[in-house]
Amino acid sequence: MGKKRARDLGLPFPGETGRYNAITDVPGVEVGFTTLIQGEGPVKIGSGPIRTGVTAILPRGKQAKMQPIWAGFYALNGNGEMTGVHWINDAGYFVSPICITNSHSVGITYHAVTGWMIRQYREQFSDGHFWAMPVVAETYDGSLNDINGRHIREEHVLAAIESAKSGPVAEGNVGGGTGMICYEFKGGTGTSSRVVNVDGEQYHVGALVQANHGLREWLTILGVPVGKHLTENTLFTKERGSIIVVIGTDLPLLPHQLRRIAKRAAIGIGRGGTPGGNSSGDIFLAFSVANPMDIPQESGKKLSMEYLNDEVFDPVYEAACQAVDESVVNAMLAAETMSLAKPYGEKVHAIDHEKLLEVMRMYNRI
Repeated sequence: MGKKRARDLGLPFPGETGRYNAITDVPGVEVGFTTLIQGEGPVKIGSGPIRTGVTAILPRGKQAKMQPIWAGFYALNGNGEMTGVHWINDAGYFVSPICITNSHSVGITYHAVTGWMIRQYREQFSDGHFWAMPVVAETYDGSLNDINGRHIREEHVLAAIESAKSGPVAEGNVGGGTGMICYEFKGGTGTSSRVVNVDGEQYHVGALVQANHGLREWLTILGVPVGKHLTENTLFTKERGSIIVVIGTDLPLLPHQLRRIAKRAAIGIGRGGTPGGNSSGDIFLAFSVANPMDIPQESGKKLSMEYLNDEVFDPVYEAACQAVDESVVNAMLAAETMSLAKPYGEKVHAIDHEKLLEVMRMYNRI
């Protein structure tokens, strides 16, 4: 049997989901992982233990040509990294896979994605003056992983990209989320989606998070102060994590509209209780696979795009908030207990499903 997700447990998250309740409900989107788990014990730099990985999101799959992927970026708290966003802010698009890993593996991941792009789009890179500007994001896994050993290699990044596929998405201790902690429970990768109907047509808004943020006392699920009740096995006196949120959609949107959707990730994670701590990199990207066209260097002088009227955006914003909120909870529910590597001797416990349900029943939420 698969791992229980929020809706499997009867948690009444609002909104209609897509078929997989995942970012892959957005047509064309593929997700892949490389997960590295090796060794046990206290950290010895370069020797482990290793609990890390890479998550790859391919907005238009493994297509043969680079095309603009329209996008918007927003940082609620900037204590983290997402590469490529200066160009996204200026031009409104990117052309690479999105990869998420740990804080000290951004460089090798960027290098590997560049190599993959050159090979995947060889004709364009051979014939024209093109450049790769990958989107690579990170969160810190140094409590569970020998992060300073920099165990991610080029082949791990390439394996995540090549393994990307549509359909159900693994959650919890997988990919870049392998060594992450969320509200002092084991965290990691989570995803969810919503169906949005506009002018008689059906679209999707999907989210994927790498959840590594929050203190226990903040944790709120569907309005219930869960963290005030599940107080055992806390770890920190102050927040030391981050969260990356990627929102994808097939709605036709302009880049400035996508930036506004990216901002709604702040409300989505805020529903879980976080205020966006000082040490947290709360960094969000929204993209649309609509309006496919050649990259500007291969296009004409006048271009046109279809886009939604801003007046119909409220349900879209609601869908984004809901999907992000549920993604974080799915990440925690799927995660599995791990032993701390720094300091060694304690464990980061997965949230107990039955104890969570007891609290939710106390507040008549299920």
